[in-house]
Amino acid sequence: MAVLDTNAVIERVRRREEITEDITGVTFVEFPRIARYSKFHGNVLFPILDDYILAHRLQEELLKKGEPRGFADLLIASICINRGEELITYDSDFTTRTSWPSQRSQTLS
Repeated sequence: MAVLDTNAVIERVRRREEITEDITGVTFVEFPRIARYSKFHGNVLFPILDDYILAHRLQEELLKKGEPRGFADLLIASICINRGEELITYDSDFTTRTSWPSQRSQTLS
């Protein structure tokens, strides 16, 4: 199953489309309307300790390269990496950085 980034969820809701993909707890907080969206049929993947630990490790690597990232992006990436899920997003930062190990992402345009 794929995971939708917040920007992809907002676009789907704007178009009144069905959402069968999962979302992260980050999107659940960033876009609270999703909890009331009747066409959302996916699951919410809440972060666990391993996700925070991986986000911390990723940030350490990115800081060494002078490319720090925001907390939300790090946590979303970590949730997807730890679960082997593909991330669907409009955010090209997920594909332009080579520092996201084992993350599959699909950038929409």
